[in-house]
Amino acid sequence: MSINRVIVSGNLTRDSELRSTASGLPVLGFGVAVNDRRKNQQTGEWEDYPNFIDCTMFGARAESLSRFLGKGAKVAIEGKLRWSQWERDGQKRSKIEVIVDEIEFMSSRGDGSTGNYAAPANVSNAPDVDVSSSVYDEDIPF
Repeated sequence: MSINRVIVSGNLTRDSELRSTASGLPVLGFGVAVNDRRKNQQTGEWEDYPNFIDCTMFGARAESLSRFLGKGAKVAIEGKLRWSQWERDGQKRSKIEVIVDEIEFMSSRGDGSTGNYAAPANVSNAPDVDVSSSVYDEDIPF
């Protein structure tokens, strides 16, 4: 068994970019900055180190959210990690990105960030699934 789930909370590093696949499927790309706190060995002070995470969302929700996701907006996202590899100018390149299933806006319209959003607080990209309790009762090893 393997589990591929990630939850990230941070600020958008750029305005979202909406494009489409050849078949017309909307694809929304954006970046999220997440700080990691570490102690500086030389000064003894705690410092924030940013991590920049590429995020991608697909489908109609991606298209409708594109106008609300602006640079500086604070969001929480849930999704899965995906590794991609390609070749450019004869060199192999790769990256890990988050494929977004759910997004929650963590900042309000008047909080000083540059995003122009007034979207609902929680938007899910995952399909609605009816999971009965009997699913969890089968073969639980503990």
